[in-house]
Amino acid sequence: MQVISSKDNELVKQIRKLKDKKYRDLNGEFIIEGIKLLKEAIQEKAKIKTIVVCDDCEKNGTLDKKLLYEMAKFNCIYVTEKVFNILTDVSNPQGVLAVIEKNNDIKEIDWNDDLILILDNIQDPGNLGTILRTLDSVNLKQIIISKGSGDVYNPKVVRSTMGAIFRVKVLESDNLVGTIKEIKKHKFLVFATDLNTDSSIYDEKYKKCAIVIGNEANGVSKEVLDLADKKIKIPMLGKTESLNASVATGIILYEYVRQKIK
Repeated sequence: MQVISSKDNELVKQIRKLKDKKYRDLNGEFIIEGIKLLKEAIQEKAKIKTIVVCDDCEKNGTLDKKLLYEMAKFNCIYVTEKVFNILTDVSNPQGVLAVIEKNNDIKEIDWNDDLILILDNIQDPGNLGTILRTLDSVNLKQIIISKGSGDVYNPKVVRSTMGAIFRVKVLESDNLVGTIKEIKKHKFLVFATDLNTDSSIYDEKYKKCAIVIGNEANGVSKEVLDLADKKIKIPMLGKTESLNASVATGIILYEYVRQKIK
């Protein structure tokens, strides 16, 4: 078995470039890292291009035999610890990462969902990842993200999804206003979150609707607010005026869950 020991190896250089959004977009690939995410990728039949293994980690028993058996079905390369540390994006790596092909063939909205979540210029990687994870937890399978939002394939976002990145379809909208108009044509009500309203999230029925979550600092853009059928907000009993975007999304999505199971 050959172990790559040079950081100048062409494959190593190509994988390293995927830390940059420019190359993730250009190649249609992204990196996942860690044992849990690799197991999730295999289980969800993600398009795994290459698995990179730190040679020392296999020797010290970090990777169990069952996982090694599954990994053997894919293109695996082994690298020294020094090379792996160049590729890793975490401070305490588990010694395994993989290059995954993006699901770029998914372009169309699935109109069968009761609720469609739309992110309008959400930037924070932690928010993006947590929102995808929460969406997965309520069994919704798609999300629409404006072009100005952060990159869901950023390594920090991918890690914080805890595997939801493989189960939730990410649809990037080049023209969010146009996308929302199309959603309305399909008889979906559009709710936009907005602090400047008296309408509570608990007053609405979440069936055949789209919910827009706005930018962390500026909220939902004016163009989108103007298209909304209704503006809604989470009622606050204390002095705090607003919540973190991912927390607010979770509260709204679990009101949707409550209505479905009551």
